[in-house]
Amino acid sequence: MKLVFNLVTASGRRERPTLITTAVIAGWTGRDKAAMEKHIAELEAIGVARPASTPIYYRVSAARLTTASEIEVSGNDSSGEVEFFVTAIDGRLWVGTGSDHTDRKVETIGVTISKQMCDKPVSADLWPFDEVARHWDLLRLRSHIEEGGKKTLYQEGSVASMVDPLALIAGYTGDGGRLPEGTLMFCGTLAARGGIRPASRFAFELEDPVLGRRTGHAYDIVTLPVAG
Repeated sequence: MKLVFNLVTASGRRERPTLITTAVIAGWTGRDKAAMEKHIAELEAIGVARPASTPIYYRVSAARLTTASEIEVSGNDSSGEVEFFVTAIDGRLWVGTGSDHTDRKVETIGVTISKQMCDKPVSADLWPFDEVARHWDLLRLRSHIEEGGKKTLYQEGSVASMVDPLALIAGYTGDGGRLPEGTLMFCGTLAARGGIRPASRFAFELEDPVLGRRTGHAYDIVTLPVAG
């Protein structure tokens, strides 16, 4: 999948068309075991089985990645969830944020299949990991949904809730190596306030309070009818 990213550094920004050939969803990445258990429990409440291991790395089609402002889904059983992601471009590790939009009904049948069902919106703006590494735990993730015509805070918390991205990369490569060029990896999410639920619009962001910047995206969810 060819995406056009904006590589945003302390010295400026430049547009960079990037070919992503491998998309990975790292699941159950909680550093805080109590918070991770809360998320596992909320998914169990809607019929999703506990993971066989934590963390776990799901593969999805790279074609599911998008920077579009609208996605189409089947029925009313899907929802977004904010995550940070990492990707390697020109030998440098970059950080962005995205939504692992997932069909929750299908998730009760198979997590991998459910993740393949929906597009994965991502931010266009990326930051170099080396510019945020020293204050990594201060970065915050946040998402909002639109329900009842109002913007509602859906998720919020520190990236410190998740395992450090370098450790996740090491777990994925199996040898502690670098993330391969062309690979984009989602790295975990936060519990939803008020429980997991669908919405007509989903907005998400990653905030760096130290450097005073944010990267994010928002998208509308168009629901297609399910004929049977």
